[in-house]
Amino acid sequence: MTQTFTDDLRQADRAKGRYAFISLGCPKNTVDSERMLGLLKLDGYDLVGDPADADFAIVNTCGFIEAARNESFAAIDEMLELKRRGDLRGVIVSGCLAERQREALLEHRPDIDHLVGVFGRDEVTKVADRLLGGLEEQRLVFRPAPAKPLEDTSRLRITPAHFAYLKISEGCDRLCTFCAIPKMRGKHATKPIDEVVAEAQQLAADGVRELVVVAQDTTYYGMDLYGEPRLVELLTELEKVEGLDWVRLMYLYPMYFGDDLIDFIARSEKILPYLDMPLQHASDRMLKRMQRRVASGPTRELVHKLRERIPGLVLRTTFITGFPGETDADFAELCEFVEEFRFERLGVFTYSLEPDTPAARLPNHLPDDLKTERRDHLMAIQQRIAFEWADSRVGRRMPVLIDGAIPGESTAWIGRTTADAPDVDCVAYVTGEGLKPGDLVDCEVVARNDYDLVAVALGEPH
Repeated sequence: MTQTFTDDLRQADRAKGRYAFISLGCPKNTVDSERMLGLLKLDGYDLVGDPADADFAIVNTCGFIEAARNESFAAIDEMLELKRRGDLRGVIVSGCLAERQREALLEHRPDIDHLVGVFGRDEVTKVADRLLGGLEEQRLVFRPAPAKPLEDTSRLRITPAHFAYLKISEGCDRLCTFCAIPKMRGKHATKPIDEVVAEAQQLAADGVRELVVVAQDTTYYGMDLYGEPRLVELLTELEKVEGLDWVRLMYLYPMYFGDDLIDFIARSEKILPYLDMPLQHASDRMLKRMQRRVASGPTRELVHKLRERIPGLVLRTTFITGFPGETDADFAELCEFVEEFRFERLGVFTYSLEPDTPAARLPNHLPDDLKTERRDHLMAIQQRIAFEWADSRVGRRMPVLIDGAIPGESTAWIGRTTADAPDVDCVAYVTGEGLKPGDLVDCEVVARNDYDLVAVALGEPH
């Protein structure tokens, strides 16, 4: 029998100190945060909501692009100000920004007490002990990327009880010219199937109904460990986990997307017909400069195949505008691509110059106002597509997973359909009696509210 995290917590009844925790960045970073929170709890540290009530604070940072770094810097500076005022004894900074900048981060913010890199996260309790013990040596905890991913069990989850992220691998072997993730997260390392399934079982036993499968490159799963893609085998085992209703796939690179994977998703009872497949661009010239290793033609063939063979498919993707050298013709091709394939969910980022990436050395960087203008134009195209798709849902019956109540309302709720991943997509506003977070209820969609849906619950939740 799998021991749940609740069982583990009963063993931790002493209080060593109080801490506040700020988690930033992507779902993969959320899993790291939850692991650190779990280890701290098991070691006797108490989590508090207000940093002013804590002995120390931990900021688990994102360092992916400039906007994310600025958010991380702001959180760090806020905690350092509390330290200067005497409200905190210390500040620990962990995660991707710490991994990426290392000593340079301490040079600019010398009041930081300790830095913990991505692969040093499991030593967070020792770092907390040193901080509260006044030991200033070994302020830096950086470890090389391990041969296999770190364990993600015994997490203190910060997501709602009914859904959780399941990280199936670490790092990335792609060398996209705009991306610094391999520098921060290392090479791709597959988590063995039995370990992933054990984590899924633990999460299901803890009340999780929806698993959101995440990785840097999900379709590459298994290549380093088994010598071939093994995502189908993993999904076959996840389908057997009792208690799970939905399994959602994120970060699917458009390579190694074989017919066996498509067929499995099409016939699965738990794997949702929702695929998050970041494409970044549609112009072959841009894809080559980005070193994506997938041309526009094969991508078009894949999207057509997915549409034809997976009933009710919802596709989510992301694109970059203003990549160095992007011409008017390149951008026009991207717009035509979006018009043609009518992605139900789409995000657009302006190109962020990352100094330690190959793209930074490319010629013909574009001005920021042009990057933004192109992003806004593409999002205007997508808004029309998304509104038309949402309008087409009106009158349909759809299952909705209830995430929470609307504040101040007793019969109004916020939930998500199978078309919506948590935090990044839309929501459904549901009217119904006697519902609660974690309920899965059939609903009739009665209206669209901008990107979101308005629905009425039908019958009892299940």
